[in-house]
Amino acid sequence: MRTDTNSRMTEQPAPRARKSLLDIVLGRPLADGDDHEQVGPAAGIPVFGLDALSSSAYGPEAALTMLLALGSLGIVYLLPITITIATLLGIVYFSYRQTIAAYPKGGGSYTVASENLGTRVGLIAGAALIVDYIWNVAVGISAGVGALVSALPALYPHTLAVCLVILLLLTVTNLRGIRECGLAFIVPTYVFVACLGGVIVIGLIKTVLHGGHPLPVAAIPKCGPAMTTVSLWLLVRAFANGCTAMTGVEAISNGVPVFREPKVKNARKTLTIIIAILMLMLLGIAYLCRSYGIGPTPPDQAGYQSVLSQLTGAVGGRNIVYYVTMGAVLGVLALSANTSFADFPRVCRLIAEKGYLPYPFTILGRRLVFSIGICVLALLSGLLLILFGGITDRLIPLFAVGAFSAFTLSQAGMVMHWKKKGGRRGARRNMMINGVGTVATGLTTCVVIVAKFAEGAWIATPRHS
Repeated sequence: MRTDTNSRMTEQPAPRARKSLLDIVLGRPLADGDDHEQVGPAAGIPVFGLDALSSSAYGPEAALTMLLALGSLGIVYLLPITITIATLLGIVYFSYRQTIAAYPKGGGSYTVASENLGTRVGLIAGAALIVDYIWNVAVGISAGVGALVSALPALYPHTLAVCLVILLLLTVTNLRGIRECGLAFIVPTYVFVACLGGVIVIGLIKTVLHGGHPLPVAAIPKCGPAMTTVSLWLLVRAFANGCTAMTGVEAISNGVPVFREPKVKNARKTLTIIIAILMLMLLGIAYLCRSYGIGPTPPDQAGYQSVLSQLTGAVGGRNIVYYVTMGAVLGVLALSANTSFADFPRVCRLIAEKGYLPYPFTILGRRLVFSIGICVLALLSGLLLILFGGITDRLIPLFAVGAFSAFTLSQAGMVMHWKKKGGRRGARRNMMINGVGTVATGLTTCVVIVAKFAEGAWIATPRHS
């Protein structure tokens, strides 16, 4: 009997330790080497693609707004401008496929530029990325909240408070780990893609059935009279504005180590899906705007309607689908800041390992994420939100400048990378791909800097001194 009793006693499970408040908020600590934090393409899309995908909500509108002075004629030029941007996006896509394979340890533009163009140039690329990530958080959150308060004016006095609450939620979610963050954002990301994709498909079907001139279900605001004539400079500025649709494309090359094995294959697959969806959305929106005659409305005047709001209403009317779609757009805009939370800490860690940032940036936190980097990003972007009251329109010009500076330095570094490989099979072909990418993004960087200089882009222009 005593033996049986002892046996039963040893079989009883040990009492569970009480969870601390930190465990409840951030989750239990993970051991080093735990593959819990590795993601596949399904979770990788919301983790690394929110910034790029959400840009379809404001990229076309940014280009159209610059053409506002042309009246209804401005709509005609949106499609060729978008085709040019989509072509550039394709060039950047093939270039970053090369970067992912050549540098599977991540780091993107900073690593490529450092190893092939020198430490100083690498630090310029890293600084461009860091600045771009900080501004992306502030602008992404404020853009989402700005759209929210335009739909619910009663929230306008609380704009900054809502921005800071969203920032806090994003920070806590990312401190819980990359995988949990991806799972949390899967639903809003795919709802956004499904809703906007559905609007585009239905709109295209109606366009074909009506011979290219579909009738809008909901009334579309009429474009104002033309205030100026078409000029090359105006089209260049519209192109520069539209290039904001390409921010966030470099994110996956910075976070390759986060993907589960085979890392390169999964990272490339995720990049392909994100770029394909973004290109189809941009081209679809531009084509339907032309078909339905949808133009911009002045964003600082009463009666403002975003381009996506007009398009969704024109295709399906102001029904439950409209409100679900607009809710998805608002959610993804606000959550687009998450791309920065995924990549900013990793870029800072790589720079810190070389001694150019404090050592704590290299330390993994309890959930195998670089907690110091996440917290610093939250503090800096929060400071921006506070300084500008949650309204960051004047900071938008910094978006494209930082992104395209990093694009150009990365592609130039890859050209040198393949040149070092000499006669290896495929090296010359790969060097040509990255060479085209260097020229294309370099010219675009110059265009964007010149077009945006007067708007404040000079603040983020990299300096060699």
